[in-house]
Amino acid sequence: DYVSLIRLNRPDAMNALNSTLMRELAAAVTAAEANDKVRCIVITGSEKAFAAGADVKEMAEKSFIDVYFDDLFGPEAQAIARARKPIIAAVNGLCVAGGLEMLQGTDLRIAAEHAKFGLAEVRWGLVPAGGSHIRLPRQIPWVVAMELLLTGESLDARRALEIGLVNRVVPADRVMPEALELAEKICRN
Repeated sequence: DYVSLIRLNRPDAMNALNSTLMRELAAAVTAAEANDKVRCIVITGSEKAFAAGADVKEMAEKSFIDVYFDDLFGPEAQAIARARKPIIAAVNGLCVAGGLEMLQGTDLRIAAEHAKFGLAEVRWGLVPAGGSHIRLPRQIPWVVAMELLLTGESLDARRALEIGLVNRVVPADRVMPEALELAEKICRN
């Protein structure tokens, strides 16, 4: 009823983002955007992970330029941020690296009490390729964003709520019901 539910479905890989998943995610968001019956989009993952970043196994055999221009960082990676319809993230478990970058493109965020958020790229001498070094300080206090970006440490769900990274923190079994209730309110409006 007016809500498009998109589920990242690589639970054995903690929903690590690979080219196939990114293409499918972009196609699902694009289809929801084009469907006049859809008024709101909910994106979720599995119990253990919303998304645990890029699939480094897929990236290992590629050159830097190949990785930079493939589906992980190309137009597909921007589908969520470009969407015009409201997007709600329903986060269970890990939301790190590329998962947190994806989250930054959503409009509203419901997190399970056990959710963890972070950007560990700095630990490997990398810059978050999805623009977190620009977007994160615009969404949360500067000093907290810098701590995440420069230390690679993570936040628990309660701290994420305190700093405004998420809207609500609920028990794990309430993440989807809360997200769908919020989506229905949006649709009624």
